[in-house]
Amino acid sequence: MSPRAQFSFWRRNGLALTLLAFFLVFLVAQVFYGHAAWNEDRLRDHELPGSLALYLTSGHFISATFENWESEFLQMGMYVLLTVWLRQRGSAESRPLDPAEEEERVDPGQTPWPIRAGGIAKVLYAHSLALAFFLLFSVSFALHGYGSWLHENNERLAAGSPQVSLLTHLEGAQFWFESFQNWQSEFLAVLAIVVLSIFLRQDKSPESKPLRAPHSQTGT
Repeated sequence: MSPRAQFSFWRRNGLALTLLAFFLVFLVAQVFYGHAAWNEDRLRDHELPGSLALYLTSGHFISATFENWESEFLQMGMYVLLTVWLRQRGSAESRPLDPAEEEERVDPGQTPWPIRAGGIAKVLYAHSLALAFFLLFSVSFALHGYGSWLHENNERLAAGSPQVSLLTHLEGAQFWFESFQNWQSEFLAVLAIVVLSIFLRQDKSPESKPLRAPHSQTGT
């Protein structure tokens, strides 16, 4: 019996569906409270409150949203690449130190088609995870820059100051402050799970080593 027939849709996709649900709930909450905070700023600047539709196209929303997405995709993309070459003895997040411990055992009939096709398809597939993360990072970075520029010009307009070009904004301290404050926290989070998984356990989690595994064991 195939896994599709043996297990329900929820059983097969429970983790992704739950994470998607959390994402949507928190995104809606961000929009709700962000809209309220944005209108509070507008009232302080003696402007009329804006609609939700107007807020969703504002620099306040676009910058805040993609500023965070950008750092998440950078974190995961770099983590995927760094774990190709680097190891951390004892960490559940590291590949084993001995390459012999990670021999692949795959049914040839289940090999994805790019591997069977070979050539450029195989090369792209072999790096597709990192490429996808860096593409998502690039798009988020661009949208963060655009939203942050809109937001700065809106604040300048409210203060009666002259507008700035997109290039001038991207060369300024504010944009890079927004980026680096998120980037550093993402790498701190990855560092924490890499190091903490050496000594700490979470029973039955694939992100943890088995309870009986010694601290020196690398990989799950």
